[in-house]
Amino acid sequence: MKFKTRLIIAFLAVIMVPVLLTSLFIMLIGQYQLSAIEKTYGISGTTFDALSNPLQVMGRLTENSYHELQATVREDPSKLIDATYLNDFNSALNKKKSYLIVRGEGTILYIGIDTEEADSVIDQLPGYGESETTSENGIYLGGAAQALVRQVDFQFDDGATASAFIVTDVGNAIPELEDFAVDVLAAVALILIFTAFILVFWIYHTVMGPLRKVRKAAQSIKEGNLDFELKWKTDDELGRLCQDFEEMRKRLKANAEEKLSFDNENKELISNISHDLKTPVTAIKGYAEGIIDGVADTPEKMDKYVRTIYNKASEMDTLINELTLYSKIDTNRIPYNFKIISVNDYFNDCSEELSLELESRNVEFGYFNYVEEDVKVIADAEQIKRVINNIINNSLKYMDKQKGKINLRVKDVGDFVQIELEDNGRGIATKDLTNIFERFYRTDASRNSSKGGSGIGLSIVKKIIEEHGGKIWATSREGTGTTMYFVLRKYQEVPINE
Repeated sequence: MKFKTRLIIAFLAVIMVPVLLTSLFIMLIGQYQLSAIEKTYGISGTTFDALSNPLQVMGRLTENSYHELQATVREDPSKLIDATYLNDFNSALNKKKSYLIVRGEGTILYIGIDTEEADSVIDQLPGYGESETTSENGIYLGGAAQALVRQVDFQFDDGATASAFIVTDVGNAIPELEDFAVDVLAAVALILIFTAFILVFWIYHTVMGPLRKVRKAAQSIKEGNLDFELKWKTDDELGRLCQDFEEMRKRLKANAEEKLSFDNENKELISNISHDLKTPVTAIKGYAEGIIDGVADTPEKMDKYVRTIYNKASEMDTLINELTLYSKIDTNRIPYNFKIISVNDYFNDCSEELSLELESRNVEFGYFNYVEEDVKVIADAEQIKRVINNIINNSLKYMDKQKGKINLRVKDVGDFVQIELEDNGRGIATKDLTNIFERFYRTDASRNSSKGGSGIGLSIVKKIIEEHGGKIWATSREGTGTTMYFVLRKYQEVPINE
């Protein structure tokens, strides 16, 4: 779930949850209080409207008493001057927060409460015949009175007029109604607190969980520890943040491992170069000292010493050139000069040069071309020649047969031209075959310096071929020989439609 969606849900929850829970609690509390009111005051049929209109409830409290009073004045109005009857009737009204007042010919005949408390009500009581009240309503007296009055007009046997009033004090609300208001306010407060707590907990858990993971991961990276995994469970913005952070960690770890590997390779290179340079330098010094000390006392010895010094210097020069070239290739500083080359013309010329060179080394050379005349490739002629020379030099380096043999084959393999260089050398062990194109790799763990080289010749070959959009691989059998393969994509002219 997206974080934006979570915020929308949280916003709706802030609005809807309190409203729904408050409505539910109002219904439950209201139902309870209505039941309490009906049980306490002996009324029935009370609705929820009564909770919002206390006058309706308080009016119904004296409804039965009002009907009883009407029946009394019809049957025997003299009871309204009977103190016993009036006290009994007033006692029943007191239980309903009401009292009785009887007024005759402008004189108060009976008051069911202290006179001082009733003064404000007496002053506002309507005159005889002025009220048209029924059992369903009454007169509300405001101001200081704050009372609901039901009026019953009647006449005594002598014709004197009088009025009886059932007065309900609305200044002091029914306790159940007050309790209902307090309970509603308390419920609303608890609901708001509960909703806020749930939302804060939800958002905190949603946001702080991933942030804690990211913070812990950042601390680990700060301390240089990249060997951990940042896991995430959600597919929202924070989940994607964790995912991006994990990708960053992986890249940092890969870069760190690559840098460590590069540093190790550099150390190995320095060690290897030191080892490989030490032998020719020692030989040069030794033969030079022999000349200086007069050991080479004949022309033949002198010629041998000088040639040896020259050959060792040439080995050093080759080694330094290899390192310089590899450095340029590895940093992409070699400017390739790609041109359209005829495969037959190029390899025919190449085979002539190789034939002469290998013949001088007593190595048999075979050239086999199976490509049509019009086949072309786009390549840097100089760099492809370097590839072929490096492969052949590597073959010569490990040639262990008395009569060496190298074959060059050029084949058409569909969209590519495949070049094969086969020798009858000592071969390469299966365990080493997959590693021969790696930088600084040598199959001879002892680094026999008599073979020369830095162990980067084939890695240079691989780099050049890959820069041409091709690939290189090898097959070999120990004691039989090795075959190197590489392919170059053909050049194909695309006709332009006019």
